[in-house]
Amino acid sequence: MKRIRTHVYALIAAGAVTLTGAAVATAHTTEPAASHSTNTALADAFGKVTRNTNWQLTSKLKLNFPTFHTEGIAFTPDHIFLSAVQIIEHTVKYPSPQGGYDRTPGKGIGHLFVMDLQGHLQKDITLGEGDMYHPGGIDFDGRNVWVPVAQYRPNSSAIIYRVDARTLNVHKQFEVKDHFGGIVMDKQTGHLVGNTWGSRRFAEWNLQSKQLKTWDNPNFFIDYQDCQYVPSSKMLCAGVTNLPQTPAAGGTAATYELGGVAMLDLTSEQVTRDIPFQKWSTAGHVATRNPFKMTADGNHLTMRVAPDNGDEGNGTEILTYQATVS
Repeated sequence: MKRIRTHVYALIAAGAVTLTGAAVATAHTTEPAASHSTNTALADAFGKVTRNTNWQLTSKLKLNFPTFHTEGIAFTPDHIFLSAVQIIEHTVKYPSPQGGYDRTPGKGIGHLFVMDLQGHLQKDITLGEGDMYHPGGIDFDGRNVWVPVAQYRPNSSAIIYRVDARTLNVHKQFEVKDHFGGIVMDKQTGHLVGNTWGSRRFAEWNLQSKQLKTWDNPNFFIDYQDCQYVPSSKMLCAGVTNLPQTPAAGGTAATYELGGVAMLDLTSEQVTRDIPFQKWSTAGHVATRNPFKMTADGNHLTMRVAPDNGDEGNGTEILTYQATVS
């Protein structure tokens, strides 16, 4: 992966590509084939991370286009992909559940921004249908970027999209019941694994949409927002939870953002390691608030995150943190 430059770059104008409803082709279900990678560098290095690991902020890349509320990020040899939701009408909680929902659907637009490696916007791909307008955490499997787009409320529904990272062609893979806010491709099995609202539950499907299994999240430390596949059959997730402050500091009206990163074993369905991550963005958010990806070069780890919305602080910045473990 090429190193992200630290300069602020001018915006390259790019037309928006809208791919919703019938305009999205149905995916072929025979690809991609499962890959049996044995590169365990990231799993090995993350297994040495502790609460005392010294993470250093090494660069900031400001994005000079409207990014709205950022959700997931993925890096390919040629592009940076960033998912985001543009809220047109906020959801409103019902006094009591109606039709199985706890709130109104709201209105919005789901974006998948495609940038070059310097952060210049190249395309704005619009994803979603009807009430399903909220993209979540995304994953790159070496060929495709996988994007879930759900209703912005729990116990709802979602569409799973596959985006060819080279051609940028978009395929609607299938629809699922429930809000799935993140997804990875398990390259050991060729199956997709998604996490629900608040990451309280996981589900696994084949590419023909058949649900193969589901399990509850055994960990309540944080809510996972963006995840990635890690060989072999592991998933690395980052996220945030809002905890109440002391009464003197404002109580539940003044929540504290707790961030963290966790490794999950997709075979045993257990969390094998998790750590807090309390570094802060320009706008004051914990760094792991939403978009997150990590790489390893031996014992040297690089984490890239984009926690701030487009209208906060200095706008959305891709922050790079690095650490060496032993």
